[in-house]
Amino acid sequence: MPQIPEKIHELTVGQLSARSGAAVSALHFYEAKGLISSRRTTGNQRRYGRDTLRRVAFVRAAQRVGIPLATIRQALAQLPEERTPTNEDWARLSAAWRTELDERIKQLGRLRDHLTDCIGCGCLSLETCVLSNPDDAFGERMAGSRLLPVRNTAPGGDET
Repeated sequence: MPQIPEKIHELTVGQLSARSGAAVSALHFYEAKGLISSRRTTGNQRRYGRDTLRRVAFVRAAQRVGIPLATIRQALAQLPEERTPTNEDWARLSAAWRTELDERIKQLGRLRDHLTDCIGCGCLSLETCVLSNPDDAFGERMAGSRLLPVRNTAPGGDET
């Protein structure tokens, strides 16, 4: 991995790509989404502060665990400008996501536990499916695999 001399305070997009492992196109995408920022030289070239390396690492780590980009952007907006975020900064941000990740882990566990039953079931019914309709929540107010409202029929079979 190429080392950046301490005297260099700004990185080109190529240097940032080489150091972070993110493709140049990904860095441009992150910038377009407001996850990182650059300044433009008089020749209209992008220059990134050294702290952008940590921001890119943070974005990539958050993406790997499924955090949406909008949530990542909100978190990065809380970080200080013009200085590399501290361990405390990162700990504060990641702690805010712990509950969301714990819930996602529980959902994935339920999916794993019921997946074999669902594939072998063949019911194709959202009315009774343990994955699509846990605890038959839809059955309380709707019926059918398309979740159509229950139609009331009058005596004699006429719909009301």
